[in-house]
Amino acid sequence: MRFHELVAVSEGVLVEAVAKAAGAAPDAVRQAAMMCGDLGDVASALVREGVNTLSMYSIELFRPVEPMLASPCESVSEALQSFGEAAFELKVDGARVQAHKAGSEVRVFSRALRDVTPAVPEVVEALRAFPAREVILDGEVIAMQPNGTPYPFQETMRRFGRRLDVDKLRSELPLTPYFFDCLYSEGRSLVASAQRDRFSTLAALAGSFTVPHRVVSDDASAAAFFTSAIAAGHEGVMAKSLVAPYAAGSRGSAWLKIKQVRTLDLVVLAAEWGSGRRRGWLSNLHLGARDPVRNRFVMLGKTFKGMTDELLEWQTAALLEREVGREGHIVFVRPELVVEIAFNDVQESPQYPGGLALRFARVKGYRPDKTAAQADTLQSLQDIYRATTGREAPSRRDIDA
Repeated sequence: MRFHELVAVSEGVLVEAVAKAAGAAPDAVRQAAMMCGDLGDVASALVREGVNTLSMYSIELFRPVEPMLASPCESVSEALQSFGEAAFELKVDGARVQAHKAGSEVRVFSRALRDVTPAVPEVVEALRAFPAREVILDGEVIAMQPNGTPYPFQETMRRFGRRLDVDKLRSELPLTPYFFDCLYSEGRSLVASAQRDRFSTLAALAGSFTVPHRVVSDDASAAAFFTSAIAAGHEGVMAKSLVAPYAAGSRGSAWLKIKQVRTLDLVVLAAEWGSGRRRGWLSNLHLGARDPVRNRFVMLGKTFKGMTDELLEWQTAALLEREVGREGHIVFVRPELVVEIAFNDVQESPQYPGGLALRFARVKGYRPDKTAAQADTLQSLQDIYRATTGREAPSRRDIDA
């Protein structure tokens, strides 16, 4: 079983258990698993050869490692306060890839460490042209619109479907690779090197395929970079410590992501009873926008994110006062409560009657100052969809489906 697949079980518990059984330091076991990509292999080696075997695990060609991850950050100012001076780069909302090259052989792996080489011939061609004989790069691939702005994430992911005609899709939806880190070059691991040194190596290798970035130390420059990123159609920026190593598989504070946040005022149509720590509270909200043409509310998706215990307690009581019926674990309510929802973008969705859904929706707070008649409309979402994709939103006939 791959290491990333064990996360749902609890990677921390498993690493601790393996370390304890082998008499090894948990951090050493965790690092070995990140480099190997398979905790099971590390555990087997420990049983066969003992603790000293951990030293053999380092990054190597064609054995993908867990990607380094970023933590969310509220603003560019907050990021600069953390780093003082930082590298700001475009946050490209594409598909994460890790590309390995040895001579003419190139293999590309997904965020989940799956070999996706056949799906991304553009990446293979780009790496074969790079001057380095041996290299491992971290980056993203993204589909770009004719006007130079990126397509939404779900469009890029069409290139990774099963049993698709890659040549046909490539002509319809070409991918552009953008690399933002170099983990290995010409036989030497760079994961322990400072970010600024990895940037230098990357720029010399990848050239125009390097994600645009700028080293800044003042709020004005950081804010200007963020504004230009949003204007170019990207979802935000990354801020990175210039001295940090590449922490494979870790989500720490060395990489921070700052995204554009949109908000809509929507109506709660129903809620689902929570489980685990949220048992006894109505948690997962069903969200709706007004459709003035049909004089109804259209469901756009669900969210259980962004809620404090205090909000859950108040929300449960307020929704039960408005209950109109139940179906299993779902409580349907009168469409009266307006909630402010933050989200990243709007995407097509055959699951919901309006044909659209919010991506990464989370609760900012309730709006007692607004009535349901003042909530945002389906038209507002359709306008956002058109502006970000360049295509018409799904037809209203989908709403009747």
